[in-house]
Amino acid sequence: MARLVRHELDAPVRIDPQDKPIFVCACGISRKFPLCDGSHKNCKSEQPGKLYVYDKESGDIVEERDDA
Repeated sequence: MARLVRHELDAPVRIDPQDKPIFVCACGISRKFPLCDGSHKNCKSEQPGKLYVYDKESGDIVEERDDA
């Protein structure tokens, strides 16, 4: 069964468990999920009121629609 998961953040969440921080993906498009790989930079062009669907492999926007 497929699911559409809504991610509203456009930057990673920083966790400081020891001496080296870990960055956890909060945008949902990282290819190294759950770790951040910098893919959130693709989210910077998103517009409020729109829903974006990203290609899992390339990280490119494949669909844009009104967020109802």
